[in-house]
Amino acid sequence: MQPRDLSAQTVYRAGKGVEEVARELGIDPDDLVKLSSNENPFGPSPAAVDAIRAGAEHASSYPKTSHTDLKAKIADHVGVADEQVWLAPSGDAALDYLARAVIDPGQRVLVPTPGFAYYPMSARYHHGEVDEYELHKRDDFVQTPGAVLDAYDSHRIVYVTSPHNPTGSEMRLEDLRTVAEETGEETLVVFDEAYVEFSGAPSAVGLLGDRDDVAVLRTFSKAYGLAGMRIGYAVVPEAWANAYARVNTPFGVTELSCRAGLAALDDDDHVEKTVETARWAREYMRDHLAARTWESGGNFVLVEVGDAAAVAEACRQRGVIIRDCSGFGLPECVRITCGTREGTKRAVETVNEVIAEVSA
Repeated sequence: MQPRDLSAQTVYRAGKGVEEVARELGIDPDDLVKLSSNENPFGPSPAAVDAIRAGAEHASSYPKTSHTDLKAKIADHVGVADEQVWLAPSGDAALDYLARAVIDPGQRVLVPTPGFAYYPMSARYHHGEVDEYELHKRDDFVQTPGAVLDAYDSHRIVYVTSPHNPTGSEMRLEDLRTVAEETGEETLVVFDEAYVEFSGAPSAVGLLGDRDDVAVLRTFSKAYGLAGMRIGYAVVPEAWANAYARVNTPFGVTELSCRAGLAALDDDDHVEKTVETARWAREYMRDHLAARTWESGGNFVLVEVGDAAAVAEACRQRGVIIRDCSGFGLPECVRITCGTREGTKRAVETVNEVIAEVSA
């Protein structure tokens, strides 16, 4: 027996962890600066850490009450009804929930390229077909309704990311509304806001007040520093309330993850420090890198370095881990996550040294 044909599936290749790279290089993990995965450089919310420790004794229980409480707290945070929050064990899983609820076998979805690999992966897992719309480097990866609608042909789901990974470009809220208005009644526009806290732009959640064809994706992995706890959610139209119980993985979000999320939502100081530092780091990189960069609304900057693989490897050998964007179809670019001030300055210095050496 063999698994079904998975040859069309893209493989998501996550970067190596700090401990793994440190072992390979034979150095102390504390001597590494990892700026490749868009993680929070300050770690998790301290309040969330306390909640995880305090909740460890409840790890034998299914997360019924904490799950309900976290849904309610998120709903209050974003201004919707509790039933509109589809809590999931990561933003990736929330994408799966939406695909389960919407895609019938053979239906087509529209994804951005370059873009997050899990959009097409999730659609194909659920027997959907994938088409692409392109964000062009020659246009600085600008996101316009035309870029989406020119490729649109009655797709079941259209995915939009703002701020966009890996380029950092953003789509204006009025342009997203245009996409929703100009696509068919049976098309769901999924607006991925994984990096919205770093942007300052208004959330698309407000569109759900008068639309039933938009869903918004959020995560605790970035601004809240809980990537290792795997918590994400979708905000969906109110009419979809009953569908959640039919697509949700039973007790998918763990007891400790729920408790961490509840605490993190109250830790405004941690989020403010994270966002403020990321905005400083974006400007510092744009001002001091000896290479072309693009405006970014996320906690990262896209940088044109020539041979991305060579630059990323040379930086790694010097203890600075950045993301080679060849996997995004941008073999001349790297993506650098916004680190602490110290980490960002070290990364800029290292990247500049490597670019000079590789160019020479």
